[in-house]
Amino acid sequence: MNITEKILSAKAGHEVSPGEIIEIPVDLAMSHDGTSPPAIKTFEKITDKVWDPERIAIIFDHNVPANTIGSAEFQKVCRQFIEKQNITKNFIHGEGICHQVVPEMGLVEPGMVVVGADSHTCTYGAFGAFSTGMGATDLAMVWATGKTWFMVPEAIRMNVTGQLNEYIAPKDIILNIIGSIGIAGATYKTAEFCGETIEKMGVEGRATMCNMAIEMGAKNGIMEPNKEVIDYIAKRTNKSPSQLNIVKSDEDAVYQKELDFDISDLEPQIACPNDVDNVKDISKIEGTSVDQCLIGSCTNGRLSDLKDAAKILKGRKIDDSIRLLILPASREIYKQAIHLGYIDTFIDAGAIICNPGCGPCLGGHMGVLSEGESCISTTNRNFKGRMGDPKSEVYLSNSKVVAASALTGVLTNPKDI
Repeated sequence: MNITEKILSAKAGHEVSPGEIIEIPVDLAMSHDGTSPPAIKTFEKITDKVWDPERIAIIFDHNVPANTIGSAEFQKVCRQFIEKQNITKNFIHGEGICHQVVPEMGLVEPGMVVVGADSHTCTYGAFGAFSTGMGATDLAMVWATGKTWFMVPEAIRMNVTGQLNEYIAPKDIILNIIGSIGIAGATYKTAEFCGETIEKMGVEGRATMCNMAIEMGAKNGIMEPNKEVIDYIAKRTNKSPSQLNIVKSDEDAVYQKELDFDISDLEPQIACPNDVDNVKDISKIEGTSVDQCLIGSCTNGRLSDLKDAAKILKGRKIDDSIRLLILPASREIYKQAIHLGYIDTFIDAGAIICNPGCGPCLGGHMGVLSEGESCISTTNRNFKGRMGDPKSEVYLSNSKVVAASALTGVLTNPKDI
């Protein structure tokens, strides 16, 4: 059996198989300021008490601080519900993006089943958990009962080999995979990432890759925890590694298909408008002009992303025509970046530093694009109108490319800086 089948079998109480419909208990249910209100509306038609307030996390991150009367009202509804249901332990406001803050708080462990009313909940597969997004109505039932149903997914094993060079990052690996198999290439499948490259990859890179599993239609992305992940979780949960439920695939595990990706000669990958699978080598589109550059999001607003950008920007000034926005993914990362001098570097280069949150990624708050404008971004989606006007355009890349492009005003390979 593979990791996902083992986790779901343990929860179901019997050995499951792909295609089987199961009802299982949930270890953690997460929502944010954008998805909680509709879930609350449905929940209150079902019952008046949540199944376990300590297994529910509600995080304000999409429009923080509130930027419209509507978002303020949404957050007011959430606060009233949180107080009424005593969901105070895991209510987070202003700490950062849910998919970064949840692991930081030690709420995710290997072997868990985690659901969230946000499609990028698949991020937590980086920590060896079965983790997936769902709609607000489904989440309301989880709040009420502590259970949900799944069809057990088939699995695709994605074997990654080769060494990352200094100009690419895990973001390039996942963009290359999505570009190869398409936005529907793993629909309702488990994307299990493995191979020597994954085994050596750190926590942040693993989170980036699992985060974008949904962009190829996957039900969940997942990896066997390596030593760095295990040490990270042990520290965050105050547990010893031996207390963690590390789940690994059997050597003879069955997969629907196995795919191999060699990144040895990979150059920076760019997802071009208006689909995440419209991926090109940067050499094919460098020189394309952009108006805005963005480093942040639940995909690439982590400390390693800021470090990579700071290395390129240090002692330099961004192009006069460019707006460079930087949003650390969490308050913890923000503080680390201040301590390490990255924030000073960004400010001196001419960047705008925004508070941790989702904001411009979904075109909801800060950095919204107008008609005809384009943005090179470390975010995860570039659909039409994603960051503002339907006639704007979004390119996706790693933070090194974004930083290099901010200096020139056009899509730029960081090796040329």
